[in-house]
Amino acid sequence: MEMKDYGNGLNPTWCKGCGHFSILRSLQTTASRMNIPREMLAVVSGIGCSGRISGYMNAYSFHSVHGRSLPVAQGIKLANPDLIVVAAGGDGDGFAIGTSHTVHAIRRNMDITYIVMNNQVYGLTKGHVSPVSHQGFKTKTTPMGSVDMPLEPGLLALASGASFYAQGFSAQQEELIELIQNAIEHPGFSLVQVFSPCVTYNKVNTYQWFREHLKSADEVRKADPSDYLGSMQLLKETEGLCTGVIYQNRTKLSYEELHQEVKEKNLATQDLRMTEAVYQQITERFKL
Repeated sequence: MEMKDYGNGLNPTWCKGCGHFSILRSLQTTASRMNIPREMLAVVSGIGCSGRISGYMNAYSFHSVHGRSLPVAQGIKLANPDLIVVAAGGDGDGFAIGTSHTVHAIRRNMDITYIVMNNQVYGLTKGHVSPVSHQGFKTKTTPMGSVDMPLEPGLLALASGASFYAQGFSAQQEELIELIQNAIEHPGFSLVQVFSPCVTYNKVNTYQWFREHLKSADEVRKADPSDYLGSMQLLKETEGLCTGVIYQNRTKLSYEELHQEVKEKNLATQDLRMTEAVYQQITERFKL
């Protein structure tokens, strides 16, 4: 399998230079390197510029509603645990309307991967602040600058009990491919936040800005990625601006390991055909 085998021929509608192009290529390249059969891969997305990614994949794809990619992804995984399920969304999708789903998916630790495409702005609605925009960020809806404190995704993920958390940069594609592969191979819920510059509506957090501010987690960290407090300290010291595997707990049991019946009695293995007798029995209940 090659990267092009996971594309469906549709041209993305993202603005030229958008970081999301690199994330799409990274996901397709990861799938090819892992030689994942297309019929064994499901990609679920939400709403926003990031929501288009599922529509460009040659695999099972589901374009859900705003902030709801994770409930759909978890449902797919429960129905067929053999599938590799990847959910994707933006910072507004995952940390605003979908925050509760993100937190509970993390603590549930189902074996799926969640890629958050973070451009620190609402791009699809023509540019206004997101939950991770920095204080002072000026947009059409905050002309004097945002006064809200930004949410820190990494600290939220670790505080919610994440068993795998990583951060990447769309301009560092080779590292991003490795991070996504590590996330998919991790036996539990894995969250990969990707700094993905919006070239149209965010003139502050540009490619150059990230190159000047991002640091390598491996070069900064003082402890192993399995050290919970050390990973917290890493995020605090770098103000969240670092790339690499931030934290990984290999001992935390996944949802599937705790609930063996999920694998043994899931929908994909059941005979869902209805006999005529059963159909008649059900319809009799609704007759007047």
